[in-house]
Amino acid sequence: MTAQPGATTSSPPTQASEDMSRVYQEGVIAGLIGAASVAIWFLIVDTLHGRPLYTPTVLGTVLFGRGAVGSLDTLPVSLDMVLMFTWVHALVFAAIGGLASRLLAAAEEHPSLGFGVLLLFVFFEAGFTIVAMLLATPVLKALTWPAVLVANLIAAAAMAAYFWRRHPRLRIQP
Repeated sequence: MTAQPGATTSSPPTQASEDMSRVYQEGVIAGLIGAASVAIWFLIVDTLHGRPLYTPTVLGTVLFGRGAVGSLDTLPVSLDMVLMFTWVHALVFAAIGGLASRLLAAAEEHPSLGFGVLLLFVFFEAGFTIVAMLLATPVLKALTWPAVLVANLIAAAAMAAYFWRRHPRLRIQP
């Protein structure tokens, strides 16, 4: 029996690759928790205003360019837009959760990175709010910026609670 050039052998996964898989799985779960908390918040807000699913319809319409921005106040609810936006929303939150989980794993190994991760989070939240206020004025007029701000804070709190339970020994040192 001779060895074939270019043939690969399968080796058992290393501990490092299993740990990294766990980190990203944890991040995806945290991201989906954040996305679900935002979706539930806006479902409550929309229902209280008498227009369930209005927010994902507006955001989907703007994101996918399927309507005039000036007519957002009278936009009828579209299940297609709700589903398309919800899918993209979940993917974005899963990616953000994966990044957050990776940064927290690094901070667990090197506690001095924790303060930098915290500052990055604050910068990200502030940047998102400022960019939304500058670039998405018609959307924020239709949805109201306090509701968007509260939604982001709820998502951040939900994801932080999940990460806190998963990383009880995480310490942040300046």
